[in-house]
Amino acid sequence: MNSQYSISSLPPSVDLNTVPVLQALVDARANLALLKGVANSLPNQNILIDTLTLQEALASSEIENIVTTQDEAYQASLFTDSGSPAAKEVVRYSRAMRRGYELWRKHQIISENMLIEMFRVLMGHQGGYRTQPGTFLRNLQTGEVVYEPPQDPWEIVSHMRALEEFINDDALCDLDPLVKMALIHHQFESIHPFPDGNGRIGRMLNVLYLTHVKLLDTPILYLSRAINRTKPEYYRLLQAVRDNNEWEDWIVYMLNSITAVARSTNSLVFDISELMKNMKHRMRKDLPSIYSHWSSPDNVETTILM
Repeated sequence: MNSQYSISSLPPSVDLNTVPVLQALVDARANLALLKGVANSLPNQNILIDTLTLQEALASSEIENIVTTQDEAYQASLFTDSGSPAAKEVVRYSRAMRRGYELWRKHQIISENMLIEMFRVLMGHQGGYRTQPGTFLRNLQTGEVVYEPPQDPWEIVSHMRALEEFINDDALCDLDPLVKMALIHHQFESIHPFPDGNGRIGRMLNVLYLTHVKLLDTPILYLSRAINRTKPEYYRLLQAVRDNNEWEDWIVYMLNSITAVARSTNSLVFDISELMKNMKHRMRKDLPSIYSHWSSPDNVETTILM
């Protein structure tokens, strides 16, 4: 294994428009477009953000062996001082994701400062990029060092500034945004800029980028569920790029993950839409005075009910 992988500028100097990549891209694009359309059928996509962000927080934290229950995480999200340490970490993840989305909406770029702010919310302290050497990624079974990220603080800053430029400047390459997302994720995880939380911040970056390039209107596609089901493959393919420059397999994996999660999220959004329609029908039938009040122009029924 190449623990001394040298991080190069993006995009890599290999052909990324291969047949397997293009085939996987067609499916990912189609399912993502369907998800965007289905989500637009809801009167307020914030409902999805609130619902899906906490689900993503649970799944993404589980990848890092931070495990709690859904009930405990919901309780911790409502009551600041309640819940186990794991539940509180999950809630901080959810808040970091929301903070990132708020900053993106305000500035319309994905910046280093935004990622650092998300890291601070996630960790609950005012830290930033790594400043001390000694960070190594190890095989959990053997203890073998499989990858050594950049150790010099200035090198970390240099790589992150280049990554910020690559994310926001479409003139740097003509790749499809979904392929570009896979490159961005690998680059961020290889830079490994923070002392902790890099996996979680990297997974938040995925969905924020899809929102940034208008493939989604709101950050509602979270790949942690797919990664959780295929975690050994995810880490193997990350390292295969570093060891053997196997970009094709990595990109196809990420595109297939987008397809799988978009399909499952489509089903979830449809279920939420049906539930909202049924609730509206029941209110109209059983509680006409309340329904009439919330349906009036001076109220906000249309933001919470179909």
